[in-house]
Amino acid sequence: MTRAKIELGDVTPHNIKQLKKLNTVVFPVSYNDKFYKDVLEAGELAKLAYYNDIVVGAVCCRIDTSENSRRLYIMTLGCLYPYRRLGIGSMMVKHVLNYVKQDGNFDSIFLHVQVNNEGAIDFYKKFGFEIVETKERYYKRIEPADAHVLQKTIRLPSTPLVNGSVSHTKTNGYDAGSQQNNIMFYL
Repeated sequence: MTRAKIELGDVTPHNIKQLKKLNTVVFPVSYNDKFYKDVLEAGELAKLAYYNDIVVGAVCCRIDTSENSRRLYIMTLGCLYPYRRLGIGSMMVKHVLNYVKQDGNFDSIFLHVQVNNEGAIDFYKKFGFEIVETKERYYKRIEPADAHVLQKTIRLPSTPLVNGSVSHTKTNGYDAGSQQNNIMFYL
């Protein structure tokens, strides 16, 4: 018996239609052309997941610099139902975590999850994400319309000291003193 081959690959103009098809099957929301144009320019922040050379999942992220911090936003992360619980979702999350670690300049990673999607919430909690907020009526055309914001803190903000120096706090192995939507998640 041969072992399944699971790998991540780049999103390109040649396979963007596969990403579009995957998203229409996995997510109850549709994404506009701008979303896919941005994904094509995302580089390592957008990956297709392959199971024995078949596209079965994808992760798409963007960098968010609001709220005086640099955060990575997971816009979509999903896998076709028959391929769930095979480690594909975990591989995609680990790719995101490795990207953030190698960059070394993120304060947190965050995403939105529909409040009734307990499977996705539990999945992200295994990677250290916590519910930090609930946004009412976040989704426009689906029920329930509320979404939890899940976040994994990478580093705490630097705290200026009286003499003008900066206090550095380490969180999850990252040096906290260095400088600094509408999506569903089904796994």
